[in-house]
Amino acid sequence: MNEQDQSGQNHDVAESELPLQVIAPLDDPSHVLRRTRSPQTTRTKQPALPKYMLLPLIPLLLFTGAVIGIYVQPPALRYFLRLTGLKPGGGTSNPIAVPIESAATNVPKQTTIRSVVALGRLLPDGKVITISPPYGAGDARIEEIKVAIGSQVRRGDVLALLDNNQSLEAAVASAEANVALQKAALEQTRSSIAASLEESMAVLERAKTGATLADQELKRYQSLASKGATSQSETDQAIAASLQAKGDVAKAEATLRRYESQAIDDQPDVVVAARTLDAAVADLNRAKRDMARGVVTAPVSGTVLDIYARPGEKPGARGILDLGNIQRMTADLEVYQSEISSVLVGQQVELSADAFELPFHGTVSEIGYSVQRQTVVDDDPAANTDARIVVVKVNLDEESSKRAAKLTNLEVTGRIAVEDPK
Repeated sequence: MNEQDQSGQNHDVAESELPLQVIAPLDDPSHVLRRTRSPQTTRTKQPALPKYMLLPLIPLLLFTGAVIGIYVQPPALRYFLRLTGLKPGGGTSNPIAVPIESAATNVPKQTTIRSVVALGRLLPDGKVITISPPYGAGDARIEEIKVAIGSQVRRGDVLALLDNNQSLEAAVASAEANVALQKAALEQTRSSIAASLEESMAVLERAKTGATLADQELKRYQSLASKGATSQSETDQAIAASLQAKGDVAKAEATLRRYESQAIDDQPDVVVAARTLDAAVADLNRAKRDMARGVVTAPVSGTVLDIYARPGEKPGARGILDLGNIQRMTADLEVYQSEISSVLVGQQVELSADAFELPFHGTVSEIGYSVQRQTVVDDDPAANTDARIVVVKVNLDEESSKRAAKLTNLEVTGRIAVEDPK
């Protein structure tokens, strides 16, 4: 027994010293797998870290989560902020975090200022008006020029007279005489109607008197005839006289009714005379209007810029003279159609010309609505002479208008200050 125990202990010691697993025999009822380690391995095992050494990691993890929440703002954090109504950094006067939406909308837009260059001309306010001969002047020639270059005129002032003025004045005089004649004829007709009325009344009274006498005479003859004191022929004559007298009364009454049924001005003869007078007045008015064919007047107030016709000449295609309001000058700039989208009303404009050192200044007041062909061309032989442009009107300031007052049609170069967003 002791020998078996000793042998068993020796067997156990020998197995423990082996570094490999030992598989028990299959007939062993305690069939298990066992792993043993060498005493050397058991002696080198390191002890575990204390738990208090993990405490510094907690603030580090919290700081890292805060930085991620501020910079990235994950969907869960944004949903929480939207649900609670809180804003990042809203609890301090110096917030270090701004919502994504505010950061996107508060970024100011940066713009750059450049100039749109265009050619143009100086013009009076309202442009230059060419005064031509009046309508219906025909072959009339200039008889007299009433103004000179630089004259200030008002609307309605006489600028020139044509040589058909005398014949037109004669036509007016003839029409006035005809009006006077028709007025006299109308008054004569009225007087005649009034006299005819009075005459008709007198005729009626005389007819009534004659009828009364004829009726009495008839009765006397009829009395004598009944006594046989007169002949039948005399009685018949008395009857005829009585009937005629009654007819005269009826005629006089009819004539009187014709005059009494209407007022004097409504009488047919008076109406005809009145209409004839109206026709004469119309002829007079037409003759007076025709007087405008011999007189050239100013349609607007302004200054005479140039005169193209002299006395004795027939006005040509250029008209008689040019008129414009140089008290306020403007400029028409021809801006290329590719640049017109940058031009706005109110933008500042600088105008320069080779003849002047100091530039003119103004503002854009009007932008055209149609694309036109370029009319002002640069002196450069290689310049584009068939460009498409839009006319931009520029109002010069007061000081520039005074300097440009005598420079109508001066070619200028305009520089419009425009802003382009980056």
